Amino acid sequence: MNRELWLEAHAYLRPLADLSAQVDLAAAGIEVLDARIPDWDDYRLDFLAGVPLLSSSDAAVDLEPGGRMAAALVRRMASATSPDWFVAETRTLETDLLHQPQVSRRIVDFLRGDETLTPPSPGLLRYLAWTAMARFLRPVVNAFDGWRDEDRWLRRYCPTCGCLPAMAQLVGADPGRKRLLSCGCCGTRWQFKRTGCPFCETDAQRLASVTIEGEGGLRLDHCESCGGYLKTYDGQANEALLLADWSSLHLDLIAHDRGLKRMAASLYDFEPAPHQ
Repeated sequence: MNRELWLEAHAYLRPLADLSAQVDLAAAGIEVLDARIPDWDDYRLDFLAGVPLLSSSDAAVDLEPGGRMAAALVRRMASATSPDWFVAETRTLETDLLHQPQVSRRIVDFLRGDETLTPPSPGLLRYLAWTAMARFLRPVVNAFDGWRDEDRWLRRYCPTCGCLPAMAQLVGADPGRKRLLSCGCCGTRWQFKRTGCPFCETDAQRLASVTIEGEGGLRLDHCESCGGYLKTYDGQANEALLLADWSSLHLDLIAHDRGLKRMAASLYDFEPAPHQ
């Protein structure tokens, strides 16, 4: 399944797909600054204690260069040929950031939850900043994937950045089938219990599922205890498209109509139309 075939069947996603592709293209034109790979022995105790990599003072991953890349992406998108509303919001955001001292550090703190930075379009900044930061962190994430023992994590939050998952994926074949959670921010994927809810951590015999015909293996897994749901890709080979989150936003609307709660961490937000 490639992007164009998916969009032929889901034409309503094309404006978002085109904008996402434009942002990715702009991000690809920004110099990727060096990210230092941490000393894993220094981080080991924090890892075993459940401290995400980027929150560990022992790992000491410096995110400031990623903040510089984020600021550069905002500047580039502010001068891009994009939909009028997007250009206007990005230019307003850029103007606001220009007045911030140590803007790269401020962006990093913002991504870490600092609420003292109040940009005019916080969702837009979060989206652009994480797009750039994920590119900066890619060597670290890849090295971390090769080092960590998945069986020693099995936590509901991302081992790299600490965010809740955006989506899940089922891989392999029974009886050794695995469930991976996917971070929509830094791009990390990690193993989690097959039957556990990543939001309330209830462990049931199985999560309830809603399968939608013609959706390329995508389904909604939801917890009957807390009502939270997670979009799940039951398959392999199409991860770049089907774990992108934007490609399945229509499933979020289906979940909303079924009374399910979106607790996943997503860079895409929407306001469902009120029921008439």
